[in-house]
Amino acid sequence: MPPSSVLNSLAGDDWFAALPAATRKEMLDCSEKQYLQPGEMLFRQGDPPAGFYALLSGKLKMSTLSEDGREAILTILEPGTWFGEISLIDGKPRTHDATAIGRAEVLMMTPACFDHLMQGADFALAVAQMLAQRIRLLYGIVEDAHLRSARARVARRLVLLANSEKEQGESEKMEIPVSQESLAMMLGMSRQSLSKELKFFEHAELIRLGYRSIRISSLDKLRALCEKD
Repeated sequence: MPPSSVLNSLAGDDWFAALPAATRKEMLDCSEKQYLQPGEMLFRQGDPPAGFYALLSGKLKMSTLSEDGREAILTILEPGTWFGEISLIDGKPRTHDATAIGRAEVLMMTPACFDHLMQGADFALAVAQMLAQRIRLLYGIVEDAHLRSARARVARRLVLLANSEKEQGESEKMEIPVSQESLAMMLGMSRQSLSKELKFFEHAELIRLGYRSIRISSLDKLRALCEKD
């Protein structure tokens, strides 16, 4: 039986909770914990696939570097998130870096266990649904970059980040632990352009800017801005 701390960390993940109990048990029984120090990499772009992971505590930054050394942050993973399936499915190298923001605790399932579970219809269907959800999210981000204004793009990304804050539940007020620099990297915007939009949101009392954090005051109003363009 897996430790209760592991089960508690994964309890808020709808994807994991929807799996049959026997599948969940098998996943946890063939996985082991890894501990990461601040700034330590779980894997690098180009690494061979070494596992399927679940983030138990802390945060992970998924990013990539350009040839001239500029960093693009793709997303920040929150506890309860499973990830790393793509390279295990196609056998190709990792497409980005995974770096701990602060201390982090990760559960790692071996490739052999992942391949075995993929032979079962329940797990294979669940992984397919996970991929479909992420593709929809990716299409939305591409659409934002091409069709939406900077203001709508920033609002949409704040909503996405807020929705990933599982510990906050359905509260209309929530704290997003992200710096303006990181948010600008996620959006592919200059710091100056982002600052202009965030000041507009703060003046409209939609958010409150803090130290390396943004507190959302009205999630509904931010959602409405997403749909204006």
